[in-house]
Amino acid sequence: MMDNKAQLITYVDRLGCNNMTELNALMGGELKGLFGGIHLLPFFYPIDGEDAGFDPIDHLSIDPRLGNWSDMVELGQQVEIIADLIVNHVSAKSKRFKDYLQKGEKSEYANLFLSYDKVFPEGATEKELLSIYRPRPGLPFTAFKFDDGFSKLIWTTFTGNQIDIDVNSSEGVGYLEEILSTFQRVGIKMIRLDAAGYAIKRKGTSCFMIPETFYFIDQLTEKARNRGIEVLVEIHSHYKTQIGIAKKVDYIYDFALPVLVLDSIFNQEATNLKRWLEIGPRNAFTVLDTHDGIGIVDVASDGEYAGLIDGERLDRIVEQIHVNTRGQSEKATGAAASNLDLYQVNSTYYDALARNDQHYLLARAIQFFAPGIPQIYYVGLLAGENDMDLLAATNVGRDINRHYYTREELNQALQKTVVVRLKELILFRNLHPAFNGNMVIHPSDAHTLIVSWYHINAKATLSADFKTGRFNIVHTDESGQILMKVF
Repeated sequence: MMDNKAQLITYVDRLGCNNMTELNALMGGELKGLFGGIHLLPFFYPIDGEDAGFDPIDHLSIDPRLGNWSDMVELGQQVEIIADLIVNHVSAKSKRFKDYLQKGEKSEYANLFLSYDKVFPEGATEKELLSIYRPRPGLPFTAFKFDDGFSKLIWTTFTGNQIDIDVNSSEGVGYLEEILSTFQRVGIKMIRLDAAGYAIKRKGTSCFMIPETFYFIDQLTEKARNRGIEVLVEIHSHYKTQIGIAKKVDYIYDFALPVLVLDSIFNQEATNLKRWLEIGPRNAFTVLDTHDGIGIVDVASDGEYAGLIDGERLDRIVEQIHVNTRGQSEKATGAAASNLDLYQVNSTYYDALARNDQHYLLARAIQFFAPGIPQIYYVGLLAGENDMDLLAATNVGRDINRHYYTREELNQALQKTVVVRLKELILFRNLHPAFNGNMVIHPSDAHTLIVSWYHINAKATLSADFKTGRFNIVHTDESGQILMKVF
């Protein structure tokens, strides 16, 4: 079971490091004691494809620029490692797909890939095509020309370079099991199922989080557990779907929390946040920021199903982010910058809060007192600002929050007052025994949040005033004496 301590989520080569050896040294040096585990964002070959490693040519190989599996084993001796299992697709440049284009149905990999006619052998109606859930505009197919001159529509849920695999085929099953076995061999403790919600396609459905998807996740989770690997599922969806999925897996992301915290700070009241803290999954990884954008769909309504925040209020929250970032997030969001996920707002969380140190520390304190294990994105750890130069260079919206830190920039950021205080909060969350117990939300007015954790004789209470942005933490020390931290 993963250690109940803060987790870092980072790319190997964007946190002042060039490779795994240097990252290992950083975790044992400047970041020593801050994190019980580390989620390494795609390190597969290559790390610089169309989607920053989420389009692997070879899911079984580490990009040699970062290191090798021996380096992974060495890092895992210091911190527990989470890795991505990209279940939905591979790169169009992969050996398997190239072989398929060359040999067609005679290829030994032919059944690995999902074509239009596999799901719609008799064709599809306009209604069926329009009902397919998409993270981006257009239909989820790309026409590929085979060496024999014929063309075929292949499922490409995300980009034309990300070829969807048929996870129900024997080849698809074997492909995923081979990755799991490799992860087991090098001691990876947890996998994140990337894009699992899109993995199963069935005629007449949305092809997203359908009953067969839950069955697929159940089966893959069992296979991982049999290898001693826990499972974290990444799904952006209506909050009731999240609650349902959480009952079936080891951990799920709390993607509702980031917007609910913004809602409370922007509107100076915590009604929606307190409701979620009462009903949300306990087996969650809490986040405020990730390598993707700030998810809106996770708190929004879905047809007749009400969301955690009503539509007009949610629109105002998005607009306030754009105001706080001086329009930078607007340039990186939606159709403005080649985005795969139109339901996300792209910005660093620090910029979304107008670089207000007090509000930023309040947001992190709420994250650390929310139920679950806190995961901190490397840019968020450093209270990073929007990288408009990288955005301009790539025109990829999410790159606004994927800065490449130099070692000098890293060292400077670690000295910032807001980062020093954040590190204090992280250590408190890691070391206080109360967080191994139970959480209670205390009755309070709409402008205040009071949440406590209890374990045996240990207690820690966060009291936050959203009118002023001030908060304090009252807690017991090892002798049972009551102490207070004021922010």
